[in-house]
Amino acid sequence: MPPKLSTHVLDLTTGRPAAGVKIELWLKHPATALVKTCTTNSDGRTDTPLLDETEMNAGSYELVFFVKSYFANRGVECVFLEDVPVRFTISDPAASYHVPLLVTPWSYSTYRGS
Repeated sequence: MPPKLSTHVLDLTTGRPAAGVKIELWLKHPATALVKTCTTNSDGRTDTPLLDETEMNAGSYELVFFVKSYFANRGVECVFLEDVPVRFTISDPAASYHVPLLVTPWSYSTYRGS
């Protein structure tokens, strides 16, 4: 399998994938730059990898998940969380990185998936 960066967002209040979450991918080091903006599909995933094998580079990155607007669009008041930043390092650009987000209006969890 070729290397890539991917994500998956799960809404733990419904136990279902979170469709319609805006996500920004930022390169943080060696220079700060917006790499990509996308939105999750009905499966809570992006339609294409955040980075494919031609785009994978070592560096520090940040995914920003816009969860407050996601919950607001579903009629759920989210007065605690706004945007959820997840900072991580790609140290081996020949490997795949999966960064899932499990979220409610009050909490979130993430990990390096497979």
